[in-house]
Amino acid sequence: MDLDGIKAIALSVRALSMDAVQKANSGHPGLPMGCAEIGAVLYGEVLNINPEEPQWINRDRFVLSAGHGSMLLYSLLHLAGFSLSLEDLKNFRQLGSKTPGHPEYGITPGVETTTGPLGAGFGNAVGMAMAERHLASRFNREGFPIINHFTYVLVGDGCLMEGVSSEAASLAGHLKLGKLIALYDSNGITIEGSTNLAFTEDVKMRFSAYGWQVLEGDAHNPAQIKDLIQRAKEEQERPSLLVLKSVIAKGSPKYEGSEKAHGAPLGEEEIKAAKKNLGIPVEELFWIDPQAKSFFEGRRGKWKKTWENWEQNYQLWRREFPELTREWDSCFTENPDLVEWPSYKPGEGVATRTANGAALKAVAAACPGLLGGSADLAPSNNTDLPYGDFSPTNWIGRTLHFGVREHAMGAVINGMALHGGLRPFGATFLVFSDYMRPSLRLSALMRLPVIYIFTHDSIFVGEDGPTHQPVEHLASLRIMPNLLVFRPADAEETNETWRFLLTYKNGPAAIALTRQKLPVLEKPARWKDSIKRGAYIVKDSEKDPSLILLATGSEVSLALMAAELLSDRSVRVVSMPCRELFLIQSEEYKRTLLPKGVPVMVLEAGVSSGWEGFVQGENNILSIDRFGESGPGEEVAKHFGFTPEIVLRRIQIGEIE
Repeated sequence: MDLDGIKAIALSVRALSMDAVQKANSGHPGLPMGCAEIGAVLYGEVLNINPEEPQWINRDRFVLSAGHGSMLLYSLLHLAGFSLSLEDLKNFRQLGSKTPGHPEYGITPGVETTTGPLGAGFGNAVGMAMAERHLASRFNREGFPIINHFTYVLVGDGCLMEGVSSEAASLAGHLKLGKLIALYDSNGITIEGSTNLAFTEDVKMRFSAYGWQVLEGDAHNPAQIKDLIQRAKEEQERPSLLVLKSVIAKGSPKYEGSEKAHGAPLGEEEIKAAKKNLGIPVEELFWIDPQAKSFFEGRRGKWKKTWENWEQNYQLWRREFPELTREWDSCFTENPDLVEWPSYKPGEGVATRTANGAALKAVAAACPGLLGGSADLAPSNNTDLPYGDFSPTNWIGRTLHFGVREHAMGAVINGMALHGGLRPFGATFLVFSDYMRPSLRLSALMRLPVIYIFTHDSIFVGEDGPTHQPVEHLASLRIMPNLLVFRPADAEETNETWRFLLTYKNGPAAIALTRQKLPVLEKPARWKDSIKRGAYIVKDSEKDPSLILLATGSEVSLALMAAELLSDRSVRVVSMPCRELFLIQSEEYKRTLLPKGVPVMVLEAGVSSGWEGFVQGENNILSIDRFGESGPGEEVAKHFGFTPEIVLRRIQIGEIE
């Protein structure tokens, strides 16, 4: 171990972090200064990466779950030789810079995931470790370790207080993810002060109970850190938690060990005092120890050689195993034309959750990268795949069992998508999307092509009552940027939702599905061309329409039944399975479906919020702006006015503008 080189890296990290935070007059200097040796050992001695190939599939992953300490990561990425210049560090937290306040996936080369919401990165790391085990089991052959890497994650006290980390850690221990190594920056400090204010549990015993190997050491002793990491790498049966006792803002005479260093610049005078204390040139800004530069110059050559050897072996593997190669390539590309889609007859009664299960199996047969599961609801969500359960004895399985852990499920499938080579999905009841919203939001922020399957989508759930009947959830999901929300009206629309998603990789999608059976609808000849635009005409009038019934999901069949009763009116029925797609269409297409001057009535068994722009008056929306009721689904629907007769009466006596 080049101890002098590691110390030079750590010293450079402290110098760069202090100056960047001070220049921005914003940031968190405490963690980078307290974890400088941890980062130096990781990037200087441990990680198998290649800055020239930052997306190399077999690279070790490092996740900074404690994302507020972003200058630790940015400093190390710059020193290691990633495409992140010193000028980028000087633009820390500035508009349009490559060094945002918290690490953002897709902005900075070498950043594996967007972190900041504490604990979420930990869950991402669990997903990355699961993806590594799955792909290694499927594709490695003797002499060809195509996938063989470790996942490292740096967590703080805050990360381990958040519930998502508990969920994810429990799952990781159960799955025996031996190639997952968490480094715990145990400094005993949070924003409000000492962790003794609210966090006195025995973390070591908790993780031991989860099935983790727990090791302890000094966060400022590079040799000990490396030794602990090596011991963690040798443990194959358990993930490892390295409890590393650290001092926040180490080196700062005034703020070392204080919560005041957590989220504010040290100040110019204190930085000078810290630099003098640490042996850093006091007047030089953004100083880098020359020994750190020379260290990484040598390191980059070794990284490149390791990558070249892997690439050579990978190409030989492709020649030796052509069938595996085809399967591998199919994991990275998805072709809807290869899917044998389930077929249905008009009038057939099929719950869209059932149709979704059939579509899921058809897609999985043609797209070997698709895998996922439910938060203990697979029999209700219909999400089991016929390729075995993912488990410590069967890493190759494609059905994931998350247990009752919605938040961790969201974080894990994000991590699997970030790893690459897999298209993950997670499923639960729509009402429980609330439990996973933080991770779902991060999916959208990173534009990850993960798929969220939400069944039991309305008051038609019935007897389980308002705790299980979603009313505000569709609206709350639709307001999230970058998220597509689909609510198919029947089994065929469900097929087309999946067909679209196999070619859409610009963000996540949520599919809301019914518990109750819905009739397969009669549709016009070219409806599949139109549905890709988010909405289409299911049934049109012979004359120009005098009224348009606009509906989603189960309410489309309701609209059609109401239209039959309105025999004296020219009624058009429009299905809008994805409002987000429709809203980005041309004005010409929008007016083709919804001409100006024609009254529109919206039907959806959820809150009215978001539909106001489609109608002229508030009476034109049949919705549910209150919580549901317990009772048989059809009776609850009648109670809230979701029957053809009540729709007819509302139109006849109301003022549909």
